Amino acid sequence: MSKSDIEKDYISRINLTLKYIDNNLDSELSLESLSKVALYSPFHFHRIFKALIGETPNAYIIRKRIEKTASVLLHKKHISITELSLQYGFNSNASFTRAFKKFYGISPSEFRKENPDKYSKISKLESKNGQENLPFNKYICNINNHLNWIKMNANIEVKKVPELKFVCMTHFGIHGVEDVFDKLVKWAKAEGLMKNPETKMARIFHDSFKITDPDKVRMSVCVLTDNAIAIEGEIDAGIIKKGKCIVGRFEITPNDFEKSWSSLFIWMNENGYKKAEENPFEIYHNDLREHPENKCIVDLHIPIE
Repeated sequence: MSKSDIEKDYISRINLTLKYIDNNLDSELSLESLSKVALYSPFHFHRIFKALIGETPNAYIIRKRIEKTASVLLHKKHISITELSLQYGFNSNASFTRAFKKFYGISPSEFRKENPDKYSKISKLESKNGQENLPFNKYICNINNHLNWIKMNANIEVKKVPELKFVCMTHFGIHGVEDVFDKLVKWAKAEGLMKNPETKMARIFHDSFKITDPDKVRMSVCVLTDNAIAIEGEIDAGIIKKGKCIVGRFEITPNDFEKSWSSLFIWMNENGYKKAEENPFEIYHNDLREHPENKCIVDLHIPIE
């Protein structure tokens, strides 16, 4: 086996463990159990995981659990902090609070109080000392700016999206994602997947930029296809489940993606919808390099309950 093949095998097995971790954050995730998923010895698995992901397995799991609890604190007000600490493997409220505070700088209760969903209507955000940090009129102005952006730049529908099959490559962070798109397209062309003019590229976000460091956000860069493909190495496959989504069609530059996503989430909350557990994703309808203004024609999807 060549060095290149060995590296692809490493990536394939670590991708399996990342999926396993995502689906089992509320279960015991020992080094031994994860190494069995990857079919490595615990020592070998720990070394490879750290080299590819940049974190030890334990540090990665703790971060993912803390980020998951942060998301629940933001969006599910009825779940108590005690319930969260027990569900995600902390021995007590005290140990959970210490871990959370180390990560975000404030306690879970302070996080929930000071970070109401920033895409919902509130009268003000308060700083730690109780003083007004962002006045109501300025906050509403910010909401209105985003809603105006949506009105001027997007066509929004709420519709049922069918099951979508894809092949993909995993990428962490906001840097270098263009290279991953190019690499995947090159592979897809060699496999004959790009011969169909209806073939679309997509990107799935497994983490939220609201709670995860941008350099650690995990995403899948995808080619949507129904073709049966032999998956190996760094090429993975998956399914976007059918369901109801808010779909915003935008024609935007790469610099406008953040504003467009923020505006779409604001639109969601202003119109009384709630995000489902599934991951948001993008589907592209053109190559921006072929657009006269270097713009993407893209559908942003937010799965909703």
